Amino acid sequence: MLPISLEGLLFVSIALVFGFFNGLHDSSNVVATVISTRALSPRRALWMAAIANGIGPLVFGVAVAHTIGDEVVAAEAVTLPVVYASLLAAIGWNVITLLFGIPSSTSHALIGGIMGAVWAAYGFGALELAGLEKVLAALFFSPLIGMVAGYLIVKVLLFLARPATPHINVWFKRGQILTAATLALSHGSNDGQKTIGIIALGLVATGDLKTFSIPDWVIGASALAMGLGTFFGGWSLIRTLGAKFYRVRPIHGFSVQMASSGVILGAALLGGPVSTTHVVSSAIVGAGSAERLQKVRWGVFNNIVISWILTIPAAGTLGALLYTLIHRFV
Repeated sequence: MLPISLEGLLFVSIALVFGFFNGLHDSSNVVATVISTRALSPRRALWMAAIANGIGPLVFGVAVAHTIGDEVVAAEAVTLPVVYASLLAAIGWNVITLLFGIPSSTSHALIGGIMGAVWAAYGFGALELAGLEKVLAALFFSPLIGMVAGYLIVKVLLFLARPATPHINVWFKRGQILTAATLALSHGSNDGQKTIGIIALGLVATGDLKTFSIPDWVIGASALAMGLGTFFGGWSLIRTLGAKFYRVRPIHGFSVQMASSGVILGAALLGGPVSTTHVVSSAIVGAGSAERLQKVRWGVFNNIVISWILTIPAAGTLGALLYTLIHRFV
């Protein structure tokens, strides 16, 4: 006998597709700089990131999953049409941005999808404002912190490395292997929990869970899905983050990974779902600006910022439309 109903099994399967695309979409955040500086070959970088991403959700708790699944949507709005519409909206936006090589936010897409589906079904009154404010604050402030951290770390390293020879780049490359692994762990710990949270929410809607809780098998399955997605890599996004902002050197890669992993892991432990894409992109810009402002191709960054702004309303609209279709025809 299955441990969950067929209805629950179908939802879990679709949610794991979301987890796979999350890993595929966000692999660029972890490996772009370590590949562009040639600290690791592309395949080795993706192997390392896939393993660390898969371990992350198993190690650092499930605070973010509880925020996503238990603090944003009122209990009466947790219905199958709502959770399906939320999930499919996030998957759809991920696929669209992946095809066009736009490093948008999986976190924003999921939150937008949830907001749109809940609004279409029950109105904004069914959204828990305290939880929503917590989520939006984490999504808004984390890129700013990442940019400042990337800027300051490069400034400090440039000051400390003044008497060094170019051979110091060898040490930065070696250090990048450690910081890239740490970034992958932190990414898995934060983004992996979004899949965990939406699965648990769906199991409440199917009746397989009486109250919101997180079974161990959900954590393991979500970690595996994210790890597999990371291994296959979103190459168009890797090129965007690794080369289009500016020529990333080992000092930048080391600083970006150190800054990003600190912000993302800290948010995971506090239960704040953040956008790894936003944090890493902002840290890259901060690191380049620390050397000189003209180093950064600001037009590329502006295009990414526009995609960030559009993601929640676009995914929200998609979530509302999908809810309407599911409710009417299914």
